[in-house]
Amino acid sequence: MVCPNSNPLVEKVCELYVQISRLENLSPSKDVNILFTDLVHTCMPPNPIDVSKLCQKIQQIRSHLIKLCGQAEGLLESHFSKILGSYENPLQHLHIFPYFDNYIKLSLLEYNILTKNTTNIPKKIAFIGSGPLPLTSLVLATKHLTTTYFHNYDIDVDANSMAAALVAADPDLSSRMTFHTADIMDVTCALKDYDVVFLAALVGMDKEDKVKVVDHLAKYMSPGATLMLRSAHGARAFLYPVLDPRDLRGFEVLSVYHPTDEVINSVIIARKLPVPCVQPLDGLGAYVLPSKCACAEIHAFNPLNKMNLVEEFALEE
Repeated sequence: MVCPNSNPLVEKVCELYVQISRLENLSPSKDVNILFTDLVHTCMPPNPIDVSKLCQKIQQIRSHLIKLCGQAEGLLESHFSKILGSYENPLQHLHIFPYFDNYIKLSLLEYNILTKNTTNIPKKIAFIGSGPLPLTSLVLATKHLTTTYFHNYDIDVDANSMAAALVAADPDLSSRMTFHTADIMDVTCALKDYDVVFLAALVGMDKEDKVKVVDHLAKYMSPGATLMLRSAHGARAFLYPVLDPRDLRGFEVLSVYHPTDEVINSVIIARKLPVPCVQPLDGLGAYVLPSKCACAEIHAFNPLNKMNLVEEFALEE
């Protein structure tokens, strides 16, 4: 089953993959918790492995394993979001989530990277792929960015409903947090309003889909806005998709950080590049101006257009 160029780490991951793929249900249970905990502990130690160089068979296993991890993570978050929603004040009980400390550390890491590479406190942040338990937004909003407005995007209406219920009892957060049910590929001009856009690790389950999302963001985000992305490095790439900084077309990569502790995700921060002053669509016709949402178009003077000739003549008169 294992490639000839494999190693003990890959063999262990493949063994766990077989066991996980045989599970009838990925909802939180004793067996599910044991297997995924073992998988995380196997992949967590720093390892120089380059998953892109593994054979096709292992690549397919890795791709399917990432999807299984994503499903299990979503079910785990939904499970605890429902429990938290039963409390009078859910925000006081976030610590019951088993990986809450990891989110505390990841959010602090991302906040420090953000402040080192930007000069102003962001007024509005978009988090894409917030899910039923939007811990990054919650931690950032309560501990680090206490005046910033957060717009959380998720494609799942039930996930947004559960997430919104968590902040409903808090006057401050309920006024600063909005939840949008949408496929981010359908969101266009609204993206120009955000100073910072966070892209969750599991938005785009493979490289091709993730690059499409990044290209979409590059088209509609404001020049100078900040993009925060989560990726994976080494053996951790068996848990999450990898995004190569060279695939960030339309962005200037400012920093890439690979944690070596229990924070699993790598963090990439990039700045949206400015667009040219004028972009001709054809030799004589319309020109697209660099409006923030790339939705505006005006028609420049065309010497072959009689209406333009009349207007020019009238102006000279």
